[in-house]
Order: sequence, then structure tokens, then C-alpha cells
Amino acid sequence: MADVTLDTTGLQCPWPILKAGKAMREAEPGMTLKVLSTDPGSVEDFQAYCETTGHELLEWAEEDGVFSFLLRKSS
Repeated sequence: MADVTLDTTGLQCPWPILKAGKAMREAEPGMTLKVLSTDPGSVEDFQAYCETTGHELLEWAEEDGVFSFLLRKSS
């Protein structure tokens, strides 16, 4: 279960990443963020985002065209 859920469904790149980045900057280290997105490019975007920022992509899944990503803020 995530500490915070961010719904970015209906938004296209770069908005899901930009909104997630803002939420992660406001989060405390170790907190988790669940992001919902309908942008198929989000899979690669969130993988690259976590590699770049050092945050951890704990899991991702897709169901009925909605992608969910669970991220943990790095310390």
C-alpha cells in the first residue's frame, strides 16, 4: 500500500513524470508513491526516471489500459 496515490490518467508525456517528480520532492525519504497513468510511454519514462533520480521502482503493472507504478523515495 502506498503512502500517496497520484492519478495522472488522461495525461500524456511529460505530465505523469513531472507530477510524480513534484510529489517525490515533497515526500519524506522512504515514503512510497503510487502513480496511475494511461500513457503507454510511462513504462519507459518511470524506469528512466528512477534510474536517474535514485528512487526505487518497486513494481509496475497494467490493467485495462491503466498503468500503475509504485515508487519509493530514496534517502
